[in-house]
Amino acid sequence: MQRILIVEDEQSIAELEHDYLEINGFHVDIANDGNSALQKVMAEAFDLILLDLMLPGISGFELCKHIRKEQDIPILMVTAKGEDIDKIRGLGLGADDYIVKPFSPNELVARVKAHLSRYDRLKGGGRRMDDIRIRGLVINKEARQVFINNEEVMLTAKEFDLLTFLALHPNRVFSKNDLFERIWGMDSMGDIATVTVHIRKIREKVEMDPANPQYVETLWGAGYRFRG
Repeated sequence: MQRILIVEDEQSIAELEHDYLEINGFHVDIANDGNSALQKVMAEAFDLILLDLMLPGISGFELCKHIRKEQDIPILMVTAKGEDIDKIRGLGLGADDYIVKPFSPNELVARVKAHLSRYDRLKGGGRRMDDIRIRGLVINKEARQVFINNEEVMLTAKEFDLLTFLALHPNRVFSKNDLFERIWGMDSMGDIATVTVHIRKIREKVEMDPANPQYVETLWGAGYRFRG
């Protein structure tokens, strides 16, 4: 699922954009000011940023400039101003397009889809629609690669299979027996203790703080759950 960050200080507008984009199959986060938006962009992976110009803290122009130094993802600027000078400034700093308030939600969704599709084509399909993208974690199922905040981490075959299975079933609890049967098979040599070992190794590789995991949670007496 592709991730979009909405940077908008007017909560009602942010929630409207959020709802329409989620209905259309996107995972959406919201930042209400420039500073928190910059922190999110530096810590997590997004596919497109919907950026308001007039923000408290860091302005939309400055934020666009910061982001463009680090990433080449599409940036769609949103503004209540229609003056050509603002459009020129924004595009000159690296924004891909503009949309002027007020706009229809359907137009917004269409613009977002168009820019994501264009970016995917320009990258030669490198950003696959079937990648698993949850916060800073990206799992490329075809290439069997895992990235945390754009840095690749190396997993063994079973670690990859286990992490991918859990990520494909977010917020669902699986017992150790369930996971052992699905990943190793009941006829496999070994026992369910190997599940615990593999979960620990996965956390060491993908979690910022393995003792307080943000991806693979332990539910004592029940099993494990991937936080979606």
